[in-house]
Amino acid sequence: MNKELIINAAPQGVEIALLEDKKLVELHHEKADASFAVGDLYLGKVKKLIPGLNAAFVDVGFEKDAFLHYTDLSPYARSLLKFTQIAINDNSPQGFNFATFQVEPEIIKTGKINEVLSGKPNILVQILKEPIAAKGPRLSCEISLPGRFVVITPFNDIVAVSRKIHSAEERKRLQKIVEAIKPKNFGVIVRTAAEGKNTAELHEDLAELVETWQTIQGNLKGAVAPAKILSEQTKTTSILRDLLNEDFNRVVVNDRNIYNDTRNYIQRIAPEKADIVSYYHNGLPIFDQYGITKQVKAAFGKTVNLPSGAYLIIEHTEALHVIDVNSGYKSVGNNQEQNALETNLEAAAEISRQLRLRDLGGIIVVDFIDMKLPDNKRKLLEAMEECMRPDRAKHAVLPISKFGLMQITRQRMKPEVNINTQEVCPSCAGTGKISSTLLLEDEIEKNLSYLITHQHKDLTLVVHPIMHAYLTKGSMFKSKQWKWRWKYGQKVKIRENTNYHLTEFHFFDKHDDEIKL
Repeated sequence: MNKELIINAAPQGVEIALLEDKKLVELHHEKADASFAVGDLYLGKVKKLIPGLNAAFVDVGFEKDAFLHYTDLSPYARSLLKFTQIAINDNSPQGFNFATFQVEPEIIKTGKINEVLSGKPNILVQILKEPIAAKGPRLSCEISLPGRFVVITPFNDIVAVSRKIHSAEERKRLQKIVEAIKPKNFGVIVRTAAEGKNTAELHEDLAELVETWQTIQGNLKGAVAPAKILSEQTKTTSILRDLLNEDFNRVVVNDRNIYNDTRNYIQRIAPEKADIVSYYHNGLPIFDQYGITKQVKAAFGKTVNLPSGAYLIIEHTEALHVIDVNSGYKSVGNNQEQNALETNLEAAAEISRQLRLRDLGGIIVVDFIDMKLPDNKRKLLEAMEECMRPDRAKHAVLPISKFGLMQITRQRMKPEVNINTQEVCPSCAGTGKISSTLLLEDEIEKNLSYLITHQHKDLTLVVHPIMHAYLTKGSMFKSKQWKWRWKYGQKVKIRENTNYHLTEFHFFDKHDDEIKL
């Protein structure tokens, strides 16, 4: 599969588009003033304990207190509390040696929140979910620091290897390597990307993460809650960290700083792929150049059309998302069951893409076209599971129910991407009516007369192509353009622009700067 990452930097933030075989599958927007991103670490102050919910509300600096449930406390919550206090009060120049830290006993799974967080202490927490709608962030005390090949979890000594590495020998090899190089008081999860990697590569990745943990210790020194202790990497580098593989063959960036950062990051984690990063500085907007703007316009909105003529209707309610599959004008042959299967398989591929693209989370109910044969229902389920496999969010797909509905659950970690693809008509401003085109010619001539009497020369008039054809039609001496030249004693260039609406026009001077009227 051909994977490309197109990064569009603008003053209001950075947009990141992931293309698979030229098709847009993920769209991320990182605002310039973004805060509370998943993975960020904060020193929070416990504000309120809710025994009925077995949860606590923690002040991390957001307008609404963040939510911390007992199940997200981590078995090592007491160790984390102890570490937080030691790190805040530490006065040693080099920082205390974490390898000598005495880990506290684990908390029990069925315990109570007020037994662990009594006294409302300060605690180091990690953002589990970004603020969504009116809710504050959701927190976790199970601190994890992800790298390219491994993830470290402080306060335990467990080594786990990704189940996606199927070879038993390879799993054992990786386990032995990590156990040999792992520092004390750190647990390590070996990621799928570590398959086939040597000791030096794993050690380098692990050493960088341990260094990050030391930075956290340093940032905690003297900190006053609420305070940000460590920011997760930018979305660009976190996406690269999670996705970069042999299929990832191009990263295009239109900002010099992000280009340098991205190239340096790839140079560090995969030197052989550093040349896939390129700097884009052509005149056309980068998303237009790579066809992303058009795909965004086509993919968002209530109705999504499929190549065969079938279409999806996507509705959002407070509790869930509902997707209806319609056959549209798709030709109906003799075999209705086969037609239904083909349409449903096409829809399954598009639905899996839509879930990633819009980042839909929670419960999704899909109303596929009814099929009678159990074999076909099984094929559709297998196809949906296969299409959802590249999705990095945790998800589950249930078989089609007796009502012909498929239920999908998908992890929600941030607000869904919602782009309004409908625009207010610039000609009528939404009223449905525009001024008469007969009057437009008079208005243009009135403005032209004003500019010429104020000593403007070498004027260029830019209009819609239809208006351009009207003003330049006829023989040389009969067109409006010629009549104006004869009347005002100077030539007026007329240029067309397909982006203008019918009644839009602008005058430009000889330097091609617009003249404001």
